[in-house]
Amino acid sequence: MKRRDVLKEFDIKEISGGRPNVFSIKFRTKHSGELIFFPKAISVGLKMNMSANRMRGVLAVDDNYKKIGHPTPVSIDRIVEFNGEKVYL
Repeated sequence: MKRRDVLKEFDIKEISGGRPNVFSIKFRTKHSGELIFFPKAISVGLKMNMSANRMRGVLAVDDNYKKIGHPTPVSIDRIVEFNGEKVYL
């Protein structure tokens, strides 16, 4: 899956019926390089200029769309997998 298609998916906040657009994502952290996997997550905003910093906000959710934890900033360059598909340029 191309990264531009992943970013288009991030822009979709809701799908039919007003439900949030849920996806799975695997990414590496910026400082430690740790691999993080969220089996169910939604796209959220961050308190920064996301375009200039090349970041997107991700929030893990459970089966009932209840948040788990807090919004996590993800560098678009460090996304490894999206909805089970490998991400490339």
